[in-house]
Amino acid sequence: MNRYRAAALIAVVLLALAAASGPSVWRLTRGAPVISGPFASLLAASTNLGPSRAGDVQLTVTLRGAGRPATLIDWARTHRLAVRWQPGENFAFVTGSADGIADAFGVPVHDYRGRQGQLFYASPRQPVLPTEIHDDVTGVGRILSYLPHRTARPVLPLDVPRPGLTPQQLLTAYSATTLVQSGYRGAGQTLVVFSFDGFDQHDLDMFADTSGLPRFTPEVVGGPLEPPEGEGAMDLQVAHAIAPEARLVVVNAHPTLQGDGTFEKIGRMFDDAAQQFPGSIWSLSIGWGCEALVNAADVAPVRSALSNAHRRGIAVFDASGDTSGLECKGGKDWSSPPGPNDIGVDTIASLPEITSVGGTTLSTDIEGRWMDERAWIDVPLSQGSSGGVSRLFARPDYQRWIVVDRDTDHRLVPDVAAAADPFTGVQIVFGQNRRIGGGTSQAAPIWAGLAVLMNQYVLSHGGRPLGDINPLLYRAAQGSKRPGFHDITKGGNAVDNPGPGYDLVTGLGSPITDNLAQNLLEVQKAGSVAAGFAPGGG
Repeated sequence: MNRYRAAALIAVVLLALAAASGPSVWRLTRGAPVISGPFASLLAASTNLGPSRAGDVQLTVTLRGAGRPATLIDWARTHRLAVRWQPGENFAFVTGSADGIADAFGVPVHDYRGRQGQLFYASPRQPVLPTEIHDDVTGVGRILSYLPHRTARPVLPLDVPRPGLTPQQLLTAYSATTLVQSGYRGAGQTLVVFSFDGFDQHDLDMFADTSGLPRFTPEVVGGPLEPPEGEGAMDLQVAHAIAPEARLVVVNAHPTLQGDGTFEKIGRMFDDAAQQFPGSIWSLSIGWGCEALVNAADVAPVRSALSNAHRRGIAVFDASGDTSGLECKGGKDWSSPPGPNDIGVDTIASLPEITSVGGTTLSTDIEGRWMDERAWIDVPLSQGSSGGVSRLFARPDYQRWIVVDRDTDHRLVPDVAAAADPFTGVQIVFGQNRRIGGGTSQAAPIWAGLAVLMNQYVLSHGGRPLGDINPLLYRAAQGSKRPGFHDITKGGNAVDNPGPGYDLVTGLGSPITDNLAQNLLEVQKAGSVAAGFAPGGG
């Protein structure tokens, strides 16, 4: 009798496995770990709809080299999967039905409905690299078709102590007036803003007219933008305030959120923009999810595209975030008591190929002359400059000399900082009303606009396009005769406090633009942008 009961119990278990795994019974790969932290929080806050019926699941893998991954392609074919790969790339996409991916990688793939009504597929376990493809593949990404995202929308206070910094005061505060008076106003330069958010031309016209600047109409690439909510207007007006003669382009980034393959789409968007606008300066105020939701393999397409952009002379600035160092807080997608899992950095802003921009509270005199600056934090609103230590990326060579208590081996963010406190921000126009911009989404276009002026200066003096600017910035911070940064040592965020030199809230500091332009040119001409240099100088 016991044998029959045991057999019946085994049958029940097998049936349960079949029901849980969809059309085919997947076999759990030994060592495929359950993903914890924010990833688990997202799935726990969503409704599990059971085994996925998706027919177009994709998974990113990183490759050992840039040659054709023949072993991977043959292995995929035997598992009813396909491989999408471009010659020369060190990553590929394995695609197929949900049950095919589940069988091949030995992990469950389910459909979910999120708290905002979004439908997506995901696996609660991390796929393990199959031994059969070790010769071709070095890493496997995660199975997740929805990525929590944010636009670092500006905080627009209705009651402020003054009407915000004018364009002239902003240039004065960050010591860019000498460049401007010498004729560097962005002529011949292109500044590209990536945005989900649209703009109202009437707001841009009113800003230009009331600021004494020429009117401007940005070019829009990638189809119609979303209805304006303030971010697009602020980015464009801040950039125009600094570099009024520059060509302004807005790239619609919203299609990256439609369907799965977000990082593949971001990489393709960057590649297209790099081909269209070589030598440009880019500004992003977008967050495509905290690092804990993905792994290094997932973002390989973005890193490749950014490296291609650098080779075309493009420098890229991105807002570090406004959650005061808690970029992995769930927001609308999940909620939980504050805890260690909330600490984290934005995935894209932490890429070593990006210049991550933190936020400050800026104090000036009536003319806009810099008086003081501290890390931006607003405790009642749970806002402030984000920063911290990457979980995914090794310490880049340009940061090797930096010592922080929390880590010795990983990428540190932000790299630099600028005004982000909405009570000390830049005067803008939104909804035909004067407002004050704020957030690191203001700080990023400030740096991008100033980089346009510095790029123009460097080129006019025989230099090269700034391109991969991070090694230049860090070398200039260590070995230049002129101070290129305001070293910010006051304030803090929810996780770290600034201190002398580099810190995890404001990076190297805010710009002293006239000096920094000369420093960057000298570093270029010296040809000493490689890592491994010894600290020294001011």
